[in-house]
Amino acid sequence: MKSVVVKEGDSVTLDSGLTELKDDDLIQWRFGNTLIAEINVTADSFSVYDDVLDGRFRDRLKLDNQTGSLTITDTRPEHTGIYVLNIFNMSTFFILAVYDKETSVNEGDSVTLYSGLTEIMDDDEIHWMFENTVIAEINKRVGSFTVYNGVLGGRFRDRLKLDHQTGSLTITNTRPEHAGGYLLVIESIKNLLKAFRVAVNGE
Repeated sequence: MKSVVVKEGDSVTLDSGLTELKDDDLIQWRFGNTLIAEINVTADSFSVYDDVLDGRFRDRLKLDNQTGSLTITDTRPEHTGIYVLNIFNMSTFFILAVYDKETSVNEGDSVTLYSGLTEIMDDDEIHWMFENTVIAEINKRVGSFTVYNGVLGGRFRDRLKLDHQTGSLTITNTRPEHAGGYLLVIESIKNLLKAFRVAVNGE
């Protein structure tokens, strides 16, 4: 599963991975379980269904006629979610998260990314990601609170702290290499995605 974090108002392209369409290709893009775009090469049909889901995608979807990639323009937080690309029997999953504000911190200071939860429920699983890499996880069911110090060349070693009550993540002693997009995935009765953008100002 690929994760993409973008700023509200920006455009984003979800890459199909194809260089060109074949004569018998049938490509479908879904947001969750809802069909939002479809290519049927045999029928020479390129369709976007931007009136679904209360019109949240209206005038925002563009299909690449050569590769089948999907572009979403003028993104909004309500476009945050899981996108599924189906090519015949193969499925590729994308997590898109749209953030509205950037958090700025001075190099060497700490920054906390707030989950928005007041308490972690017993069935909650929480994943924090940076650049498509999981850097911290909580599995309340088994009482597991884990930070992954060794990932991404160890750039987060001894710098990550998880709040055991809320699941919020604190990054201590920040450096420029900690700047970028962070993604919070909460798997529960009602799944939740939340995006953050951190800027680190040099001394």
